[in-house]
Amino acid sequence: MSRGDVNLDFRRRDRLGFDEAILCGPKSAAQLVSILEQADDRDASLLLTRLESTQLEVLPEALRVRIDYDPVSRTGFYGDHVAPRGEPRVGVLTAGTSDATVGREVIRTLEYYGEPSLDVADVGVAGLWRLLDRVEELRKLAALVVVAGMDGALPSVVAGLVPGVVISVPTSVGYGVAAGGHAALHSALASCAPGVVVVNIDNGYGAACAVLRVLRCGATGAG
Repeated sequence: MSRGDVNLDFRRRDRLGFDEAILCGPKSAAQLVSILEQADDRDASLLLTRLESTQLEVLPEALRVRIDYDPVSRTGFYGDHVAPRGEPRVGVLTAGTSDATVGREVIRTLEYYGEPSLDVADVGVAGLWRLLDRVEELRKLAALVVVAGMDGALPSVVAGLVPGVVISVPTSVGYGVAAGGHAALHSALASCAPGVVVVNIDNGYGAACAVLRVLRCGATGAG
């Protein structure tokens, strides 16, 4: 395919502080090759999201071996990225193991930008003691991304216990009236805990970008 069919936004980091992420799922192998080659031309790195293992397997070996791939989150790092360092300022909480794919997308996006995070897994409200055992640790963090499907109750519980920014990521996990994540989404939007921020269903990448904006705002003193 012609490179003219792909027009990447290489100036986005200058404007926003983070790169254009490449949503790989809907793209053909030829489109992905064109994107990666354009990144090489500019010596740029890329965050690849929703990259299926089957897509990775058909890429030319010279490109494939340069992708740091995580099959759980279906994310890839192409080129160089800053390794996380320092103590975590962000916690990523998942209600259950079934939410891990979205939770890992949050963690990997933060990692790509050098932001370490605290992974707090399997702390859903069905076993509330697991969350309560971690509350004092969580209260020290600037932001918490709470990933939950089913009834989506966890973000409201967390926001009632900690002072940091709480970003809810409803997931499509569930059955029946869970309706592909809409029940969890509506629960988060209707939360009685003040100040819960909500992103779209399964949008771990978007939640991580929201966290990065919050942290950078605090670092620059903007307000």
